[in-house]
Amino acid sequence: MRALQWRLVIAFVGVVTLAIAIVLVTLPNLLDGYFAQQEQKNLDARARVIATVVTLRIGLATGGSNGAAPIVLPTDPPTASSVVADALGRAGDSSGLLEQVTSSIAESDLELTISTSPDSTGTVAYRLTIPYRPPQPIAGQEPDTITDTYAFRLADTYWSQFPGQAPARLVTITLSHPWTYRAQTLRDVVGVMLLGGLIAVAVSIVLAVFIATRLTTPIRRLTLASRALAEGDFDARVTHAADSGAPEVAELGVAFNRMADRLQESIELIRRDRDRSRDFLADVSHELRTPLAALRTFNELLQEGADDDPSTRAEFLESSRGQIERLDWLAQNLLDLSKLDSGLVALDLRPDDLRATVEDALEQSQPAASRRGVRLVADLPPEPVRQRHDPQRLAQVLSNLIGNSLKFTPPGGSVRVALSVSNTGARLRVSDTGVGIDPGELPHVFDRFYRGTRAGEVRAAGSGLGLSIVRSIVEMHGGRVAIESTPGQGTSVSVDLPRDVVQSSPAPSPL
Repeated sequence: MRALQWRLVIAFVGVVTLAIAIVLVTLPNLLDGYFAQQEQKNLDARARVIATVVTLRIGLATGGSNGAAPIVLPTDPPTASSVVADALGRAGDSSGLLEQVTSSIAESDLELTISTSPDSTGTVAYRLTIPYRPPQPIAGQEPDTITDTYAFRLADTYWSQFPGQAPARLVTITLSHPWTYRAQTLRDVVGVMLLGGLIAVAVSIVLAVFIATRLTTPIRRLTLASRALAEGDFDARVTHAADSGAPEVAELGVAFNRMADRLQESIELIRRDRDRSRDFLADVSHELRTPLAALRTFNELLQEGADDDPSTRAEFLESSRGQIERLDWLAQNLLDLSKLDSGLVALDLRPDDLRATVEDALEQSQPAASRRGVRLVADLPPEPVRQRHDPQRLAQVLSNLIGNSLKFTPPGGSVRVALSVSNTGARLRVSDTGVGIDPGELPHVFDRFYRGTRAGEVRAAGSGLGLSIVRSIVEMHGGRVAIESTPGQGTSVSVDLPRDVVQSSPAPSPL
């Protein structure tokens, strides 16, 4: 995780450094171009001012509008007239006009040329170049590389009275190497930018460490929690998951905690199911061992000569038949419960009258009730109760409930089976006047192989699976089963069936 944190820091600082480097590379060039453009405009304005001064001075020197003297003499080669040269100045003459203009206006190297024609095709008749040196150079002021040339036509009125002579001259003023602060200003700007960039990099490092720590801390917590969870610590959670700076990381932490909660619940469910499976196998082994041990004992006694007595042999055979029936009953119940739990049984839903199912179950249970001296009572509505159900499976529910009531109801008692219509569907209720169930045993009556302690002599007659099968079938119908009992007064089991059954097979048992 430390490596991730430093990678984030390096990436963040690298991006900031790259941005600063791009600015340092491109912005000075842009500023240099801007400063050069401004200096070029300034130099052009000076050249225009100098052109105005030169025009006035030459006009005064040559006599104004009367044309008393020419600007250029027609010599070979052509030369400027002496009055023009005196007016503008000569090389080395510090008092000349151009010398003064150079130091006061141009502040740059100045070159002035006068051509014999009004365009660039003529011969230069006058050229004066004056280098500029500031009298007291200021720190930061340096000669620049820019140049500006300004050309204009100047009328030579003296020659306009002679045919064939050029009436205008081309005057060109060139200013170069002005002393400016452009280079120093650019260096100052680059220096400030470089200092600002270094400060920005330092600040970015601090911010990158802070942001990377804030981002990686919840990820580190998530990694530690994942590692602990992988090592078997199912109580591991991401602490302060919702307090993370990044919403995505906070959401990831909350999702991890939810996953861990569900995983812990699943593990606990698996453990409980494993314990139930272990207990279930132990109970099955115990239930199978009892009849098998009895059969083995009967077989050994018969082999040892007990079959010589016909009455003894008949008793052993009758007992063996009872144990075999018990094994068959146990095997059948186990098979039914296994199919119900695994979802291999599909309901055959039919919109039949529930009264017919109740009457069939009562008819099948009547012989057993007569043998035990228990009265079966039916409480059915006069109108048909039609709703979707599986008649065979629902008859199995009623047979188990009625059979349990008959087992635990003494002779002379009664078992009542009632059918009624509720707001959501139908209700079946099987009530008896038997021995009842202790309140502490009620939460366990639907557990597999559980049989109450008040069963007495009939305790060994059951498998302890009947109510588990009842609950599975009722839940397949989307219904609910509940039990109420008072010791010494009887027990009542209610089955609520919804009017609309939406599933035709049970959901597989959760792990």
